[in-house]
Amino acid sequence: MTPVSGERVQLQVPGTGESLGVIRHGHFGRPVLVFPSEAGRAEDFANNGMVAAVQDLVDAGRVSFFCVDSLDGWTWSANEQPTEERARRHQLYNRWLEEAVLPYIEHELGGRLPIITTGVSMGAYHAVHFALTHAHLVSLGIGMSGNYDVTTWHGWGEQGEATYFANPMHYVAGMDGDHLHWIQQAASVLLVVGEGPFEWEPTRSLPSTRQFAAVLERKGIPHELDVWGHDSAHDWPWWQKQLAHHLPRFC
Repeated sequence: MTPVSGERVQLQVPGTGESLGVIRHGHFGRPVLVFPSEAGRAEDFANNGMVAAVQDLVDAGRVSFFCVDSLDGWTWSANEQPTEERARRHQLYNRWLEEAVLPYIEHELGGRLPIITTGVSMGAYHAVHFALTHAHLVSLGIGMSGNYDVTTWHGWGEQGEATYFANPMHYVAGMDGDHLHWIQQAASVLLVVGEGPFEWEPTRSLPSTRQFAAVLERKGIPHELDVWGHDSAHDWPWWQKQLAHHLPRFC
């Protein structure tokens, strides 16, 4: 039975007895996969006014949000673990998205449509990283107030292949050849950040967003950089405004 809009559905994490949740808002329209902020839950997007900020798009059937739980508490926020181990654990989250969430979205919509990903703070990293590594399915990644260098997240220990391929700041800089050409044709990224409170410290969102935009520019990957003013803080009221400003032109 199709769940009611706003109802939590639990989807099993591959190879485990655990599950994570997905909540859909909307009855039709462009699918938007929403990642929560650090260690957040699927409920956070609506509870912090983000759905209400674009309620007209939802009511008009222009967008369906699919909000997911994070696994950050076991992966990137597990600061007692070295960065490489956290990156390896993150691969399980990607498997859940690929093997459980994406098929669920396709089933709910009755077919496959190009997906938009979005998120705020650490969710911005997830949204942009997933878009760049799944450009065959995701047409646009929207990151708001993100930090795109995982080695700056209380990183320690020797870093290897898992960290490299989970770190957009590094693997995008290393792209070349046919793969880069394909990403140039298939991917698109929108980076939004403010210059106000907490966008510089402790999040490093402002410098990281600018640095990552410069990497995308050097690699010729389609992107937009939208820097808001000194009153624009690392907080939900501003992310509501940023979503309402940008999302209508994509749905």
